[in-house]
Amino acid sequence: MKKEFLHYVIGVDGGGAKTAAVLADWQGKILAKAETGSSSPRNLGLRRAMDNVSLAIERVLKKNKKISATFLGLPAMEEEFKLKKELVKKELLKHKEISPIFKGKVIVGSDQLAGFRSGTNEKDGVVLIGGSGCVAHGWRKNREVKVCGWGYFSEMGSAFWVGQKALQAIWKELDSRGPKTLITKLVFRKFKMKNKENLIEKIYSKNPTEIIPSLAILVDEAAKKGDVISRNILTEAGKELALSTKTVIKKLNFQKIKFPLVLIGSMFNSKIVLDTVKKDVKKFAPRANFIRPKVKPAIGAVKLAIEQVQKNENTKTLL
Repeated sequence: MKKEFLHYVIGVDGGGAKTAAVLADWQGKILAKAETGSSSPRNLGLRRAMDNVSLAIERVLKKNKKISATFLGLPAMEEEFKLKKELVKKELLKHKEISPIFKGKVIVGSDQLAGFRSGTNEKDGVVLIGGSGCVAHGWRKNREVKVCGWGYFSEMGSAFWVGQKALQAIWKELDSRGPKTLITKLVFRKFKMKNKENLIEKIYSKNPTEIIPSLAILVDEAAKKGDVISRNILTEAGKELALSTKTVIKKLNFQKIKFPLVLIGSMFNSKIVLDTVKKDVKKFAPRANFIRPKVKPAIGAVKLAIEQVQKNENTKTLL
């Protein structure tokens, strides 16, 4: 058996809604996949977030497999946890069932980098993530620029933001302060609600990051049926996402050159959002190459883990 087939890697993509783990050999062949709940330390706290990461890893670990490298692409690692990566590892070390990964290299990185590399093998470019939250992040040579991504109360253009706008429109209708919108009917039907009190209970008795982003799907459904308020919300979301992206592009001076722009997240399932982002960004950076990855961000994490294995092998050769 050739030496390279003795190497296995794990890639983890964390998020506010779910965590995905993938086991692969170092040639990228996928051997196992698993999903668990949120791994956002910002939303859940570090302990609960790492519980979900550990469970995802445990589900893909195979006996007698040597894990040479693990890349953990986790949310909030570019923000408040940037200097706390050792704390992340320390929390994971408490989970003895995943101890085999620590016999190899364990890299705690960003879900933004994993998302970017799921769409391209290039090192320079931009990723725009539009899911429950949103962020734009770019790399060019030794420079990095990140815009937005400061938590669900400030991430304009995200599914959480769209959900908030939907609730505001619903309450305006129910109070007779604003026009009727199909969003109201769809939300009441989806959650089997009969009155305002049901709505209050549904929204405020749950973790806001679990219920509010899900309303974005209903806003898109209403927009497809011609609801003007829904269309306006999604158009504004697209413009906000484009603004974050253009800010990164400008700071990295990508306006006149060709570069990959990787789009990640459920917000781009909305044609209105996707078309608005493309139109606005193309005016500003006409050579941007829009990429919607055919694989999940966890595969980007696998790529980064494989690169670490190759780097280690090259170092050994030089020695």
